[in-house]
Amino acid sequence: MMRHLRPGLMALTTAGLLAGPALAFDPVDMTPAERDAFRAEIRAYLLENPEVIFEAVSVLENRQAQEQAQADFDLVSDNAQEIFDDGFSWVGGNPDGDITLVEFMDYRCGYCRKAVPEVAQLLQSDGNIRFVVKEFPILGPASLVSSRFAIATKQVAGDEAYGQIHDALMEFGGEPDEVTLARMAEGLGLDPQPILDHMNSDEVSLEIAKTRALAQKLNISGTPTFVLGDELVRGYVPVDRLQDLVAEKRG
Repeated sequence: MMRHLRPGLMALTTAGLLAGPALAFDPVDMTPAERDAFRAEIRAYLLENPEVIFEAVSVLENRQAQEQAQADFDLVSDNAQEIFDDGFSWVGGNPDGDITLVEFMDYRCGYCRKAVPEVAQLLQSDGNIRFVVKEFPILGPASLVSSRFAIATKQVAGDEAYGQIHDALMEFGGEPDEVTLARMAEGLGLDPQPILDHMNSDEVSLEIAKTRALAQKLNISGTPTFVLGDELVRGYVPVDRLQDLVAEKRG
């Protein structure tokens, strides 16, 4: 039992309590008076050495970041087939590239639109990256309509037509109703009616449902979210950071 602690020993004990169970010390064994004195010493020590608090917070944040990174690594590993080769998501860039970048995106997401030139620059500057687009409409009815139209275009008119519609929808700022979507398709030389007729088909709904289920398994709740190699990258990322990540994955 601890009856009287010298100030130096008290400081070491306090630091030990903050850092973890390094000492065999049980405060339950203290008397109420000793516990009050001990608390006072802790308070005094922290007031005299406030940097200890910031050090402890930094250690905690680093530990949490490492735990999150490991959890994300496990999620990507466990769901790799669905992430990188689901059989329906559009593939661009270099289909035979040595590394794959996957993006979960929403046409109404401002940061997804901001990421478009960044990703384009990455693909153009590298030339050996496989790029997979996951339609993940989460920002309301307009998002869902846009994704349905894009997926229907892919299923009806093919990958090249999808790429054109995808880019057009990323730049489109109006309401994606039947009239505006038909005009968009016509402007790209596509016949809009078969696409519009297919928008609400089971095939389109199934693709959206599968991507949403995958996002749920990966704990993805926002866009854009990228998967690069074995890593989940949540949120907008500038091109220089993307280039650094690609270099890291290649070793």
